[in-house]
Amino acid sequence: MSTVVESVISVPPAAVCASGPASPSTSTTFTEASTVTVLSEKVEKSYYQDSEHGSVDLEAQAVEKRRFAAVRFIFLNIYRRLFSLVFLANIAVFIAVMVTDRKLLALVNAAAGNLLACGLARQPLVVNSIFTIVASTPRSAPLRIRRIAAKVYHYGGVHSGCGIASFVWYAGFVGLLSWEYWAPSSPGSTNSLAPIVLAYLILVLLLCIILVAYPRFRIKRHDYFELIHRFLGWLVVALFVILLMVFADEVSRESNEPLGKFLVKLPAFWFLVLTVAAIVHPWTLLRKVTVQPEHLSSHAVRLHLSHTTTTFGKGIQLARHPLQDWHGFATFPDPANNGKSFSCLVSKAGDWTAACIQNPPTHLWKRGVLIYGFAYAMRVFRRVVVVTTGSGIGPCLSFLGDENRPALRVVWQTRAPLKTYGQDVLDLVARMDPNPVVIDTNQSGRIDMVPLIRRIVREFDAEAVCVISNPVLTAKVVYELESSGTPAFGPIFDS
Repeated sequence: MSTVVESVISVPPAAVCASGPASPSTSTTFTEASTVTVLSEKVEKSYYQDSEHGSVDLEAQAVEKRRFAAVRFIFLNIYRRLFSLVFLANIAVFIAVMVTDRKLLALVNAAAGNLLACGLARQPLVVNSIFTIVASTPRSAPLRIRRIAAKVYHYGGVHSGCGIASFVWYAGFVGLLSWEYWAPSSPGSTNSLAPIVLAYLILVLLLCIILVAYPRFRIKRHDYFELIHRFLGWLVVALFVILLMVFADEVSRESNEPLGKFLVKLPAFWFLVLTVAAIVHPWTLLRKVTVQPEHLSSHAVRLHLSHTTTTFGKGIQLARHPLQDWHGFATFPDPANNGKSFSCLVSKAGDWTAACIQNPPTHLWKRGVLIYGFAYAMRVFRRVVVVTTGSGIGPCLSFLGDENRPALRVVWQTRAPLKTYGQDVLDLVARMDPNPVVIDTNQSGRIDMVPLIRRIVREFDAEAVCVISNPVLTAKVVYELESSGTPAFGPIFDS
């Protein structure tokens, strides 16, 4: 039987006795001299042994999983369900169009419409609107509805579904255009080579964008994915606009209609106008902002920014160069400055973050507006257990930006928390939960947190578990909890 190691670092007696959630004004000071409670493998009595009867809680060892758990929570998670719904609906309409009324205008309109939906699903203003609407679900609503609403961060399924669907529609357009080019006797045929060349070039670029977005490539070569996805995406939209103008000019001349009048009546034209606006808008807000770095350790740095304010659940995109290596970070307000500035934690997780820690920047580029992320969906619940590891505590601290936040319990597993992240960060953790469970892996080693989480969920009567860690551990913990009936939520690769 595995034992659970719990190291509640530097919790004063008053905090140890506390059982309720933290209030916004609560402040607990963590010091190395304070009481440290440690349960380790040296302790003979199991953490889950009943003190009164001496019986072992078998539920902590073996929890029955729901039927078809792997299908529901892995193979057909909400992201894939959204993708399937969008994609299959498009395929059904595509087949109907190709069977009944094959027209180039119908195909190009559908391709442009899906391209617009694909872009809007990533547009910061649209994303913020989606989160604001869905997360406004009242806490008085049935828990089942609120749990569904909290899955809003899977919206990336719409982005990818529309992206693949736009390729299908566009491939159909290219196929029909090619057939009309090589069969001049067909009605509505084109004899110009320019649309054909542009059409095939765009098709190849779209295929490249889809291939680099494959999750395995995206994870292993994220920098290449980001550059290819962004710049080829821009190029595709620009070429699509040119192709549409050339194609519309030919069609309008054949119908003896002015080009401008024809374009105004063409849905694809307006779809592309909105797509261009959605792409350009965040870059109109590109700015180089002042950063005040606070060195925490050789593993982490805290960046303070004051060019705007933040609220609960918002993140920021930062880069050293405006066209390279953009990185997203969760933000949290600086209580010492009355929320007039905010911070983000940068932990060593690659070349960019390592350089940021070794040579802390004084200026960085930012683009767009602060955008709501996964954590904001948790505001629909009354009581939440927040589970995190390492620098995942940064996104969790964004809860401090909401005075109406849920009641919280915090479980944080990390290496030497006081040494790595500093006194101020630990104090902020105590503002979320006056009795946090902080597991120092330097003392205990890494542990299986799932049994501990289940116990805290029962004791706290939590409505949900919020998990923020590395992708592998997040997926593992969320699945273990969800498959056994405990509602759990964690960022996915495309959230």
